[in-house]
Amino acid sequence: MDKFDKILQILRRNDEIAQKFHQIEIKILSILDFKDLFEVLLAEIIDKFKVPYAWISIIENNEVSLLIQSAENSELLKRRMNFVDRGIFFKLVGNQGQPVLINENLDAYFPLFPPKGKNMIKSVALAPISMEGGIIGSLNQADTSPWRFQPGIDTSLLEQLALKVSLCLTNVTAHEKLKFLAYRDPLTGLLNRRIMESALNREFLRTTRYKKILSVVFIDIDDFKKVNDNHGHDGGDALLKYVADKLIDMTRDTDVVSRYAGDEFVVILPESSPKSTKNLMERLQTFFSENPLDFSGSKIKFSISFGIASTEDQRTRSADALLKKADKMLYQAKTANKSHQ
Repeated sequence: MDKFDKILQILRRNDEIAQKFHQIEIKILSILDFKDLFEVLLAEIIDKFKVPYAWISIIENNEVSLLIQSAENSELLKRRMNFVDRGIFFKLVGNQGQPVLINENLDAYFPLFPPKGKNMIKSVALAPISMEGGIIGSLNQADTSPWRFQPGIDTSLLEQLALKVSLCLTNVTAHEKLKFLAYRDPLTGLLNRRIMESALNREFLRTTRYKKILSVVFIDIDDFKKVNDNHGHDGGDALLKYVADKLIDMTRDTDVVSRYAGDEFVVILPESSPKSTKNLMERLQTFFSENPLDFSGSKIKFSISFGIASTEDQRTRSADALLKKADKMLYQAKTANKSHQ
């Protein structure tokens, strides 16, 4: 093969690669949610380029990572996405925005690798993705061959794809923020009252149909006004987020945790008896009693009260009646607490 034929062969190969990138771009440009964006993108990369591994790394605790973690997950995303400490990410990838190619000393890059297959990877391409001028993660590809992504090869097409992904992420993030605000309380990130009521109706109907049990808890923070008076609204907001986070930590994935209004929370617990629900709430009370909130160098001591209602009570014949009963039980608990003070 003469020099001219070799050049033609390279041009044809580059044109084929460019066409594949273009096909991927067309598929992802109109997507408006994280789940579909990453599923389609990664599946297309694996299919079009016959690469064994493709995944996304996202820097922890930025707007995108928080939205992704609150959005609906999928099994594919669990396998092909990881969240990375900011310092570790920039130490390994740098902050210049250029793709990084590695085919030796790969152990150091394990924090960026997918959960499975780390030891099979022999070469990797890490293409930074950005949003609003800042790097927020990387689009990654890897192969079992050490030559697939060897340093020195042309990375211009990788940069173009990463740029397209970055543009898509900007659009998707804006759309996901609107969805988040429609479903979530903006301060605590919990489900809002409207969505909680819809979930309660759904769970009540399911419980009735399958003759299961359903418990609902109404919770509020005792003397919350004093927290705002003594520590300002920033202290009050911090306490609401603290309680919300611990509610999420100590409940099951199948439970529904929501902010009802002000300092009130509602937790829906499918297939949980009043006794087990009370045990959970008492553990929460003990935790908060023993672990006041650290805020601006001081400790905010506080307690919570709760009221429980269950479908074991035959008089609760609707989701609304169940919620009202839990609210009534909360009121009785707070009244009893005040009488003992």
